[in-house]
Amino acid sequence: MKELLQKLISEALKKQEIIKDSKEIIIEIPKESSNGDYSSNIAMQLTKEYHKNPREIAESIKQNISSSQIEKIEIAGPGFLNFFVKKDYLLENINIILKEKENYGRSNIGENKKINIEFVSANPTGILHLGHARGASYGDSLSRILSFAGYDVTREYYINDAGNQIHNLELSILGRYEEVCGRPSTLPEDGYHGKEIIEIAEKLKKEYGENGIDNEVVKQKGLDYLLGNIKNDLDNFRVSFDVWSSEKSIYERGLVEQVKNDLIKNGYTYESDGALWIKTTLFGDEKDRVIVKADGTNTYLLPDIAYHKDKYSRGYDKLIDVFGADHHGYMARLKGAIAMFGEDPEKLDIEILQMVRLVRGKEEIKMSKRTGNAVTINELVEEVGLNATRYFFAARSIDTQMDFDLELATKQSNDNPVYYVEYAHARICSILCDYKAEKEEIEKYETITSSYAMELLASMYEFGNIVEMAAKKRAPHMIVNYVYELATLFHSFYAHEKILSEDIQYTNERIHMIEATLIVIRNALALIGVEARNKM
Repeated sequence: MKELLQKLISEALKKQEIIKDSKEIIIEIPKESSNGDYSSNIAMQLTKEYHKNPREIAESIKQNISSSQIEKIEIAGPGFLNFFVKKDYLLENINIILKEKENYGRSNIGENKKINIEFVSANPTGILHLGHARGASYGDSLSRILSFAGYDVTREYYINDAGNQIHNLELSILGRYEEVCGRPSTLPEDGYHGKEIIEIAEKLKKEYGENGIDNEVVKQKGLDYLLGNIKNDLDNFRVSFDVWSSEKSIYERGLVEQVKNDLIKNGYTYESDGALWIKTTLFGDEKDRVIVKADGTNTYLLPDIAYHKDKYSRGYDKLIDVFGADHHGYMARLKGAIAMFGEDPEKLDIEILQMVRLVRGKEEIKMSKRTGNAVTINELVEEVGLNATRYFFAARSIDTQMDFDLELATKQSNDNPVYYVEYAHARICSILCDYKAEKEEIEKYETITSSYAMELLASMYEFGNIVEMAAKKRAPHMIVNYVYELATLFHSFYAHEKILSEDIQYTNERIHMIEATLIVIRNALALIGVEARNKM
């Protein structure tokens, strides 16, 4: 309907010799139903450019629009065009939803463009915690939404399995191995102290005995164990990846050395204080950056440049990195380095996750009761449930800090938003289960006329537009806002209108309508990794 109105307005403007691309015409849904189903401020936008009174422009647009789907057009205030649309299309949409089922709401705005989304990418040196959970939820929800909107999405996890942190992991495991074998040992100053390191050491003792182990075996066994845990945790969180890229393989393929040599050769580096610096200030960075330290070891930036150069070579139309809040300053240096190789830095977008706090009511929870460390994904899911965890993380825009309230997330009442939405789905399932008659096909709906029903139908009709907006803005929280509003409209409809009755046509039409509602709720929840429950 929005596209139709854009087209009709654009054609009406042409008759006034005003050329306006239909896609640039803003169509909005008014907050007050008295202002129509759709509204546009196009007349006020054009007044300055064409030196005409906005109401005059609006009146001309109104006179030059004729459509069987529009009931009436009103001009309000300084020149708003308010469109009142005939409701037939809302009723006809019920059958479209029932036919398309899990595909309802899909679009092709992505035109199959290739997008790579890299997210989580936690170092394989410990367990995934709260911050990783927010990143996993966002990256996965965004991937689902973009795929649903017609993009060809590749989900990627970058494994930091090289560098100093892996050396410290190796030393930490060796230290714990000596301890479990009853020998004195010391852990490195920057070592890892999680209980999982002790678990690895105990497994090594059981497999290899107490007489010592080759360091390379220790490192590989540790990486395999920790990465295996990460993969299991993500799988249990309903998050999957298409590609697992290894920093170690970037080194083994010679890409890191090649990138360093190319930067030197092209004059983008210099030496100072024994270190090798890269001239990122040439591309807007606040200062130049070290890529090779005075002791000859590489900083994180150098292999990251090589890794992104490799991603560019794979032919994606867009690269999206999801970073934590502590990486905000990383954007300029990384994009600058990409530009040094003649690549378009605007092809890379970096989404920054803000911090998340775990609270119970007003009390902040910082540590896990079980381990004494940061709360893990598994502990969070165990306490509040997977659906609630995914819903709550998706509910807030990633550019805002969030409080994850355990008390609210575990409430079995309508105060809990995920419970409220799930209850709408379960309530419909219960009604459909109680309906024993055979559902007959309906060509024309005649008994559905109430404002409660029409508002619900209008919301269902808008689902495709919401998906497209969420994809364009990379905003999964828009899906959460939508499905909560849809559930609210259903609960309101249910409270005011009987569904099952002695009137066969009346009941049959409403059974079709609530089944369509069920499909839309389920499709929306699937986009944020929530599996709708049939029973509460």
